[in-house]
Amino acid sequence: MTGVRQDAWTKEEDELLADVVLQYIREGGTQLEAFAEVGRRLSRTAAACGFRWNSYVRKQYKEEIEQAKQERKTRKKETATGKEGGGQTEMEAAAESKLSWPEVLAFLQAEGQKARDARRAADENRALKNDMEQLQQMVTKLQLEKEALQKQLAAVQEEYKTLLAIMERARKMVAGAEKQAEQAAAEGVGEG
Repeated sequence: MTGVRQDAWTKEEDELLADVVLQYIREGGTQLEAFAEVGRRLSRTAAACGFRWNSYVRKQYKEEIEQAKQERKTRKKETATGKEGGGQTEMEAAAESKLSWPEVLAFLQAEGQKARDARRAADENRALKNDMEQLQQMVTKLQLEKEALQKQLAAVQEEYKTLLAIMERARKMVAGAEKQAEQAAAEGVGEG
């Protein structure tokens, strides 16, 4: 039985994500800013919004993305020609492109979270490196112990072979002595 994840994206959320990202593309904003805004609206992280955009939603809006990019180019050209022709001043254009305080706050919070995540990842990386070094030291120690045990085993095997050879010689000597005793007894019986 397959259940729906509590954090699964709905069609409406995907559409909101697409609308906001396309708006930011048209207006010359960044996708990161768009992800932060959508994250605030949906109570999700900017990273989750970015992942959803890149893994699924973006593929559904290829034509709209190209159209938004064209609109952005057209706006830039209009702004450039407007400046030459006595249109908006640079201050007016800058004022229009400024972020709102909630956007700045959300961006800073997202950046703070990224910094905390990076510190956590660095700490985990250091801990894993320490664990790896300890394991490598243990492997080296165990390899040395293995080599020592292999030498001991070889020595024991050599002593065992020597012992078997001695026992075989002793058996042959006993067998030879028994034969001689039998022969001597047979000769003694034959003379008597």
